[in-house]
Amino acid sequence: MKGIKKSLKEEYLYLDFFHQIEGCIFPLHTSVTLFLLSYCDCKIFKVCLVLTGEVSQWTRLCELTIPLAIENFLKESDQHPTIPAEILQLEKKLSEPVRVHNDDKLRRQKLKQQKAAGVGPSLAKEKTKNKVHRQETSEELDSSSKSLELKVAFSKLTVHEEPATTNREPSHIRKAKASDLPPLEHVFAEGLYFTLADIVLLPCIHHFLVIICKKLSEKLIEFPLLAAWYQRIQEVPRVKAAASRCGIQFLHLPELLTTSNEQYSNLSEIPDVEEQNDASFIGGPRPTMTKLMEKGIEVMFSPHPCPTWTLDWNNLPTAVSPKEGKMSSDRALRKQQQLNNLVYVVTNQAKPGDRIVDFCSGGGHVGIVLAHMLPSCQVTLIENKELSLIRAKKRSDELGLSNIWFIQANMEYFTGMFNIGVALHACGVATDMVIEHCIKTRASFVTCPCCYGFIQNTSKFNFPKSEQFKKTLSYKEHMILCRFADQTAVQLPPQRRLIGKQCMCLVDLDRARAAEEHGYSVQVISMEPESCSPKNNMIVGVPI
Repeated sequence: MKGIKKSLKEEYLYLDFFHQIEGCIFPLHTSVTLFLLSYCDCKIFKVCLVLTGEVSQWTRLCELTIPLAIENFLKESDQHPTIPAEILQLEKKLSEPVRVHNDDKLRRQKLKQQKAAGVGPSLAKEKTKNKVHRQETSEELDSSSKSLELKVAFSKLTVHEEPATTNREPSHIRKAKASDLPPLEHVFAEGLYFTLADIVLLPCIHHFLVIICKKLSEKLIEFPLLAAWYQRIQEVPRVKAAASRCGIQFLHLPELLTTSNEQYSNLSEIPDVEEQNDASFIGGPRPTMTKLMEKGIEVMFSPHPCPTWTLDWNNLPTAVSPKEGKMSSDRALRKQQQLNNLVYVVTNQAKPGDRIVDFCSGGGHVGIVLAHMLPSCQVTLIENKELSLIRAKKRSDELGLSNIWFIQANMEYFTGMFNIGVALHACGVATDMVIEHCIKTRASFVTCPCCYGFIQNTSKFNFPKSEQFKKTLSYKEHMILCRFADQTAVQLPPQRRLIGKQCMCLVDLDRARAAEEHGYSVQVISMEPESCSPKNNMIVGVPI
């Protein structure tokens, strides 16, 4: 069996190309699987890589399309192989600035490093304009600007978490315009963080580079960023040992630099992974908002059911409070204010015996408060990060809670029945996944979305979601709303934050309308006080 099995609900990758190493013959699929198992120290496995439902089209490219393209390339290697277009897409993507949820904070830290090293904003702008690595920036730039991305990337690979810092950036760094901030550069395939995409790609890219070095060495200069990724990934703990165990002998590649924009201009004919051909595209948030208004769709929040209600935090056990987590006192206060909003709505909906699921639970701030306040309900925390659940379990044990359960998994693998689904700051389409889970089980939902800029079409979701918005906006126009919905940070000018808040409302109204089409009564409510978070919307849905 080869390729993507489209007849199944889940998509699988299976590659049947065989290559030979020291008398042993492996399929390319086996190389990927063996490396994955070696890296994770797994003993039992399934022979297909399953694509999860929430992935972006870019992740799909890295984990499905590129391996299949490399397989075809290897099959042609005895003749006259053609460089796969997907490899060119990967090289182009690695040249683009990285987008992460704390982008602004990290870019300001990078600006601070650059100024300390004497590297001015003008150089950062020049790098953004050219999108290339320049040798003339010297080791000084390498030790300053690049070290931030590497530090952030490799800090995520360590077991011990660094304590949260409360130090504020200097005034001139905080006041710097977003346009003056240097871009973040790719460290790994999907940005700053080492993911499954890197593990799947490594054996594939390795075999691709082997053929390039042997038969098409003149082409190697066209892939400086891919070569840099290939060398950098070897620095990840356990990667070299895992590669050695499954017969991958890393190549020693020369250092490659690009000094012009020519190779990327040659890629202009290659469409981006998520590019949409849409002749009706209208740029900017205001024209898009005006277009919605002309169709009777306006920014409108439902009234808050009880804006002054608050938990009696001073008389609650210490382990209930988010102050027990690793955060500053100011942030802990804002977290308490966020919890006041969600807990009020959930406690007014819950009935004795109800099952409540806290999706993307993190350290359990929402779930632990609900389990304490609703002892007659069962509360389940679902989170894919082990350390977060360990912290939540520790707090739960201190409280002696007997009505709380913990599940470490991606939320899509949870298939249990429940009555209320909750999610505080579920990133991007994770909010849409939570709402979908609730709709499937006819459960109520209380969600507070986050990271609107990460919303994009996936294998499971297409935007806009509701029929009303689909008739009015194109995908690109909806993405404009999502991008500007992230412009609500406190350091931004008030008028800009207001536009960001309006875009947030419109994106969430689309989600609300889509749920209403499935038989729900839905409200979009602004949390009180609004200063509790830049992302302060609640979407509350109840099945009719």
